[in-house]
Amino acid sequence: MGSGYNGSVYKAVAKEGGHTFAVKDFKLRNINKEKMEELEGECEIFLSMDHPHVARLVDVYQNDEKLSLVMECMEGGELFDRVLARKKFSEKDCADATYQMLLALNYIHATYNIVHRDIKLENFLYEKKDTDHLKLIDFGFSKIWDQHHKMKMSCGTLAYVAPEVLQKSYTDKCDMWSLGVVVFILLVGYMPFSGAEDAQMRNIKQGKFLVKPAFNKISEAANDFVRKLIVVDVNARLSAEDALKHAFITTRSDLSKHAEGAEVDSEIVNSLQQYAQSSKFRRAVLNGMAWSLTCEERTILRDSFLAMDKEKTGVITLAEFKSCIDEKFDLDDAEVKSIFESIDSGNTDLIHYTEFLAAMVATRVQMNDELLKATFRRFDTGKTGDITIEDLRAVLGDTYEGEHVEDLLKQADANGDGKISYQEFIEFAKDPEAGHHVASVGEKIIDSEMKKQAADPPTHGHSDIFKPFKVFKSKLGVHGV
Repeated sequence: MGSGYNGSVYKAVAKEGGHTFAVKDFKLRNINKEKMEELEGECEIFLSMDHPHVARLVDVYQNDEKLSLVMECMEGGELFDRVLARKKFSEKDCADATYQMLLALNYIHATYNIVHRDIKLENFLYEKKDTDHLKLIDFGFSKIWDQHHKMKMSCGTLAYVAPEVLQKSYTDKCDMWSLGVVVFILLVGYMPFSGAEDAQMRNIKQGKFLVKPAFNKISEAANDFVRKLIVVDVNARLSAEDALKHAFITTRSDLSKHAEGAEVDSEIVNSLQQYAQSSKFRRAVLNGMAWSLTCEERTILRDSFLAMDKEKTGVITLAEFKSCIDEKFDLDDAEVKSIFESIDSGNTDLIHYTEFLAAMVATRVQMNDELLKATFRRFDTGKTGDITIEDLRAVLGDTYEGEHVEDLLKQADANGDGKISYQEFIEFAKDPEAGHHVASVGEKIIDSEMKKQAADPPTHGHSDIFKPFKVFKSKLGVHGV
């Protein structure tokens, strides 16, 4: 499908289910330490991403020969290709696309202190050919940024690179300059910086972008927006949070297309209440199911998540959650807090996208055979066709090698054959009352795993800032790492 700085990307079809994925392979033979650290960094950052406007990393596989990232396949193609086809966007379409890109950037900047460092047209892809839903891809240059120290490595694509990157002293605002270049191209159909490399670098450092008649025809709001992004003075440059409040974004005519028109209705609140009343073991199953949802199934729910994310940080705080509930529903503070805490599986005081999906999946998404099989396979780590004690240990933690895991399996093992069959799993997943009789065991297992992860952070793999993903994504979706 293409190639980038850190490897080639191939299209792959799942043997079971038939879904299409994008697979990025990295050869590991004779790889040096520095390159391996780069790969580990990309994996760790990509694993942490959980947002409607960021492409999803589905699985990671590793052996002695190669490391493979299995990602959702963005079938709609690059934003770059649509620009080539259209020549330029209308201001309305440009503002809508920019809004989506800003949601992704504000999420990685505000929530994780991650700097992408390669924002460009080619790294925003459309989910489907017949939609305008954009997602950010490729974290090969990304870095978790310590705000007390400026970054120094010069990287990215020259035409989009901020002047301070060329000077090797920069912050996350470098992404905003690059976004400004993207917006410029969408609005007027040509590159603001082009020509010979020396000329490009000189103009970038001076902030002198090319002004043709097309640029003078854009609106005052669009002009101001671009000039507040492609500006050399970093302090004068908009942050992602500030850019979301700019008139170019807030006054666009199709606000309802992406989240602002979505409502938190009674069905959503009922789903949240039902999820909160489920045993913690069943919530673990629903979380595994949320990671197995197809793109189409997630589409049903994502606007509701974005509607609750009032601050547009890509996560839902207790204050945001309470505000959405209080607007239309009469629930006391204690119940609202209890529902919130039941969804916050990582104990981070935040609700992440997939945690929200998990709370919705039992009532808002049809539990079809394909979804159930995909979820079952995540728990069936031994690939035996049944969930064994060893599988439960692998998924829920090896702290419980003795009776607790055995008791859990016995409670779910209706026919007493020492394993959980697919049929037993289906009945457990579909029945809202299932698991209440094993809640004390299931809750202890998951709570203990959470405490173990917090007390004994891993020395490799996911860092401690990615707590929501330690149990459900690193255990259910990573193989051989």
